[in-house]
Amino acid sequence: MSIAVRQVTKRFGAQKALDAVSFEIGANEVVGFLGPNGAGKSTMMRVLTCFIPPTSGSASVRGHDIARESMAVRRSIGYLPENNPLYTDLYVREYLEFVGGVHHLRNVKARVKEMIATVGLEREQHKKIGALSKGYRQRVGLAQAMIHDPAVLILDEPTSGLDPNQLEEIRGLIQRLGKEKTVMLSTHIMQEVEAICDRVIIIDRGRIVADDRADHLRGMPKQREMITVEFDREVAEALLTGIPGVVQVRHARGMTWHIAHEAESDVRPAVFQMAVEQGLQVLTLQRAERGLEDVFKELTGERKG
Repeated sequence: MSIAVRQVTKRFGAQKALDAVSFEIGANEVVGFLGPNGAGKSTMMRVLTCFIPPTSGSASVRGHDIARESMAVRRSIGYLPENNPLYTDLYVREYLEFVGGVHHLRNVKARVKEMIATVGLEREQHKKIGALSKGYRQRVGLAQAMIHDPAVLILDEPTSGLDPNQLEEIRGLIQRLGKEKTVMLSTHIMQEVEAICDRVIIIDRGRIVADDRADHLRGMPKQREMITVEFDREVAEALLTGIPGVVQVRHARGMTWHIAHEAESDVRPAVFQMAVEQGLQVLTLQRAERGLEDVFKELTGERKG
C-alpha cells in the first residue's frame, strides 16, 4: 500500500481540521482528493508530507511511518503545495539544479533537462522564475516535485493558473505518471477528476463523506434531480421557485432556466401547468445528466445561488 491513513485527527486549538480520517491508496493509482474550501484537504496533505504532525492517529507512505521515519517518507514523496513556493530570483534551470542537489541526485544537469522537457519549460528555462506567468510557475513546481523520481506524488491544485492548452498537457502528464506512480491530487475542477482519476475521496468538515470510483459515485441514490427548461419569453423566478418540490432555480441564458428538484418528485407536469396559467410556451424541457459536480454538492452541502 502506497499511502495508509488510520484515524488521523488534527486540531488547531479548538478547531478540528481532520476528524478521525482513514483511507488507503494503492500503487499506480490516481486519486482525486476533493472537498470545499476549509474541508481539510491541504491539512491532510501536509500531514502526509510531514510538514505538520497529526494530533492523533497514524499514517504511512510506502510503509514508512510519518512520525518515526519522516526522512524516508519525504524521500518517497514529490509534493506540490497549494501556494507553490519558489525562489523567484533564481532562473528556472538554476532552481531545478538546486533542488536536484538537495536530493543528492547523480547527473543533475541531465535530470533537469529531462524535467524541463517533461513539463514543457524549454522556452522558459533561461528566465527568472519571477518573470514567469502563473501557469509556467506551476510547471516549475511540478518539475521540482518530480525531479527525484518519487514513488508517490501529492499535488495540491496542480493545474491552477493553466490555460486550456496547458491543462490538457498537464492532465496527460498526470495520467502517464499514474501508470508508474501513486498520485494524490486535489482540485476544484470536476471535469479534471473525471478525466484522470481512478478514484475519488471527498472530505467535508474534516470527515470522509465518500470514497469510490467517479462512475460509482454518479450512480449513488440521488437527493435531487435537475431539469433544463426553455420558455418562449421571460418568466419571473418566483413562479419557478413556487412550484412544489423545487429546491433551487438558476438562470442559464436567455429564456432558459436550470431547475433542481427533490428526487422523489417529478415537477415537469407542474412546470407545464404553470406555463399554461401564465400564457407561456415551453420550447424545450430535458433532464440534465448527473455529473460528479452534482454529487459533490449533495455530499458537501454546497449549493449554487
